[in-house]
Amino acid sequence: MVTLQSKWRFLFMFLGIQLVVMALLSREGYHKRVSYFIRIFRKGEAAGPVRNRTGAALGDVYANLSNLSRGHGHADDMPYCPKVSPLIGGPIHVSFPSGLTLAQVQRKNPLVVSGGRYRPPDCEARHRTAIIIPHRHREHHLKFLLYYLHPFLQRQQLSYGIYVIHQAENYTFNRAKLMNVGFREAMREEDWDCLFFHDVDLIPEDDRNLYVCDANPKHAAVAMDKFGYKLPYKMYFGGVSALSPLHYLKMNGFPNNYWGWGGEDDDIGVRVSLAGMFISRPSLKVGRYKMIKHKLDKGNDVNPKRFNMLAKTRQTWKMDGMNTVEYEVISRDYLPLYTNITVNIGTESGLHPPAPKPAAAQKAAAAQRPTAAQKAAAAQNPAAEKAAAQIFAAKLREKLAVK
Repeated sequence: MVTLQSKWRFLFMFLGIQLVVMALLSREGYHKRVSYFIRIFRKGEAAGPVRNRTGAALGDVYANLSNLSRGHGHADDMPYCPKVSPLIGGPIHVSFPSGLTLAQVQRKNPLVVSGGRYRPPDCEARHRTAIIIPHRHREHHLKFLLYYLHPFLQRQQLSYGIYVIHQAENYTFNRAKLMNVGFREAMREEDWDCLFFHDVDLIPEDDRNLYVCDANPKHAAVAMDKFGYKLPYKMYFGGVSALSPLHYLKMNGFPNNYWGWGGEDDDIGVRVSLAGMFISRPSLKVGRYKMIKHKLDKGNDVNPKRFNMLAKTRQTWKMDGMNTVEYEVISRDYLPLYTNITVNIGTESGLHPPAPKPAAAQKAAAAQRPTAAQKAAAAQNPAAEKAAAQIFAAKLREKLAVK
């Protein structure tokens, strides 16, 4: 009798322990701890892959690159790379480890040469892509982007270059104008097939999101984690986008007058439509990006004029863009992982805003205002910067016509 009671007692205790364990495992914190101990006891077995919210296994972005040749000798009879790169692996595990340095990124990418240039060592790339990154005081974010972007592009077997366009001084940030500068400076160096305009804080999470141009302007960052991996609205064109030189010409580039945060993305989306083109996008499953969390940058306050400016895009897009961009290159540095171009893009008052005058000087200037005839003569002599922009546009059109 005692033996039977003992059996029942042990049975109830066993069931009770099972219920407690199941309750604990239902809580995420305990689940992680238990998984940790299970991995310790199963050292001989391979650990399971990390997975994203859709259940897809996440891989190391450098996994398929270790066997690439380090030679850079490109023979004339080099075969073209496959239409679909055999190095593409799909979803990528993205994290932001503390202590990462640019020197470590450089060691991870031995085939990248001065200026952030790369071409496949064993085949002729089918596509030439320039990456344009508008930038100011975001070095911490830049090193993470470079850590992931270099191997991401190499897995796609692209010939590419990375340009960081750094806005000098501390006047309000102007992302779209920096992208105009980036397009112009990159095209001066090489005849790129495609230009990707890339925010510094967005990391691609799937290398099937190809960094090549489509028949229409491409919006690549369709599924950001900050938007719940969904497109926030139909005409959204922010984060990461791609244009061929012909697309850029058709839409007159980007607006130059959006100082501060907001508005320029929507203006660009409207320009695409006004130029008779459509926005192409990858699927939500492929066009995934993780944003590096940060506060709003100093000097990049919300633009209070953005909605009024957007309402006038239909009237202004042909008069404000690549044909009117004015800037000065302060320095051009070919660094190991990217080309850094520091530029003066001026202020809302112009490239060289006049210094404020004393009251007496203002009265004297008012007395010497030009006549109507003088104004008409001056109108026939546009600023050198504007003339240079128009000449550049004409040369680019000729180059594309020859192609």
